Amino acid sequence: MELRGLDNKDFDSWLALWSGYQDFYKVKIPSSVTEVTFSRLLDPDERMKCLVIEDDGEVIGLVHYIFHRSTWTEGNYCYLQDLYVTPTQRSKGVGKKLIEAVYREAKDSNCSRVYWLTHETNYKGRLLYDRVADNAGFIQYRKNIE
Repeated sequence: MELRGLDNKDFDSWLALWSGYQDFYKVKIPSSVTEVTFSRLLDPDERMKCLVIEDDGEVIGLVHYIFHRSTWTEGNYCYLQDLYVTPTQRSKGVGKKLIEAVYREAKDSNCSRVYWLTHETNYKGRLLYDRVADNAGFIQYRKNIE
């Protein structure tokens, strides 16, 4: 397995995983947003990043993460926004490798924290998350701005 940054040639593979992620969370992100997102992930000046894991020429997992300022620290935080592994490759350590890679990226960028959200019903994912991070016990509130 090869862990690497996203490349322009990965669009179709990335899109298949991105679509699977949306299906998992029962959302439909417009194609125009998806195109902008992919473009941002490739832009070296963006604070939004993507790593993928490739196995035998097939991209089998992705992680999107974003560096941002915090009022609580001098350094940045790292928000792990999306993590997705092809269903046939789950429980093989791919998700853990992606999370640990984000930890390394965050450390190299002098971030003091990596954090993420997941749905309370994501039981399989939470089994991994409980092993690699601490559940801070926060509840998310949100208001969509239209």
